Formats: sequence, C-alpha cells, structure tokens
Amino acid sequence: MMRLDRYLCETGFGTRSQVKALVKKGLVTVNGARAGKPEQKVDETKDQVVCGGKEAVYAPYAYLMLYKPAGVVSARWDSRERTVLDLIPAEDRRNLSPVGRLDKDTEGLLLLTDDGDLAHRLLSPGKHVDKTYYARVAGKVTEHHAEAFRKGLNIGEKAPTLPARLEIRKSGETSEVLVTIREGKFHQVKRMFEAVGCRVLYLKRLSMGTLVLDENLEKGGFRPLTGEEIRSLKELD
Repeated sequence: MMRLDRYLCETGFGTRSQVKALVKKGLVTVNGARAGKPEQKVDETKDQVVCGGKEAVYAPYAYLMLYKPAGVVSARWDSRERTVLDLIPAEDRRNLSPVGRLDKDTEGLLLLTDDGDLAHRLLSPGKHVDKTYYARVAGKVTEHHAEAFRKGLNIGEKAPTLPARLEIRKSGETSEVLVTIREGKFHQVKRMFEAVGCRVLYLKRLSMGTLVLDENLEKGGFRPLTGEEIRSLKELD
C-alpha cells in the first residue's frame, strides 16, 4: 500500500504538489470513486487509479529524467563531491542509479532508474544507443571535420570511434554544433574534437535513444518519465 499522491508521482502525473492539486480538483478516481485526499492509501497491485481521464499504471521501478547541472558528478555517492543523487529528495531516491555518466562539467539529460535490466541494455556496447549533444567549440568546425566524424576517429583507443554525426550550427572562431555518438567512451566527445584540433568549451546532452531532455526542466530539476517514454526506451533495438 502507498499514498495516492506518491502513486501518482511514480506513475508520471507530476510532482507531489502538482498531484495534490489534481486530487483537490476532483480529477482523480480510485476504483471508480472520486479520491478525497492525497494521503489516501491505494494498493498498487490491484487498485485502478485514473487521473484526468488517463489510467495511472504503476510500474515496479522508478524512472526519472534529470537535467544535470555542471558541478555535480554522475554517481550514487562520493566522499568529496556533490552527486546527482544529492539533487533528489531522500523520499524519491529509492535505489536509483544514473544510467551512464556525464562529465562533472557537462550538463544535460541523465536518466536515473532502479531498473537494472533497462540500464544494462541501454549501456550495452552491442546496442549502440544514439546520444546527441550540443557543443560550443573553440575553433572553426567545417564539413571536413564532419566527414572525419563520419569515418571514425583515433582517440587513443584500440579501435577508432564508431561513425558519428556532426551537424554544424555555426562555424567561426567559436563554433556551435550538434554531435551524435553511439558509444560512451571516457570524455569521448571532448577527445573527438581534440583529435581534429578543436576544444570543447561547453557540452550539453540533449537526448539518449528516444528520450529527449524536457526543455521545461530547470538545471537540477527532474521529473518522472511518462509511460510512453518508458515504453519507447524498452522498445529500442
């Protein structure tokens, strides 16, 4: 059994304050009866909860989209640094772990979940899940660089990087680009630009597979994934 407001949060209907407002407006029913209080208990294994005409289907795992700010590390715990889990209230952390890592100074999309199977599949080298970044780069980025990214680059590993897509938004003394990679090597995007004589000044991850950073989130903000976002991630080949 769990509180109704927590149930609605974990099924993607908003933050605790947002779902409490939905209950007060009479937009939530439990087994066909209008819910009276946010603290009402529901059985997540059998009760039918409907919010605003949409069924709230409980998942045994939690999935959070976080807009990671610069200055925090992608780890569950660190003895010296502030971590991404420190951005999540204690009551919402469960056994969450970040799926992959963003460098300390890199911003953007980070998935947090306690679904180990999904995390393993998204990070598996054989899956080659696309990850797209926006970058500001010191140096004039040209189609010559885009072709080098498409062919794969030597960044000091045993094998070159897999083909990557480089879209030039602005080319000049400081360039702005979108880059999509299919791997997750250490500092990979930065090392790829270094390999072509450029230097990354700012890096932000915009998407991972089908999951796209919610532009309504502020830095350090988070929200549960919607049912459709969860299904799309699970359906990735």
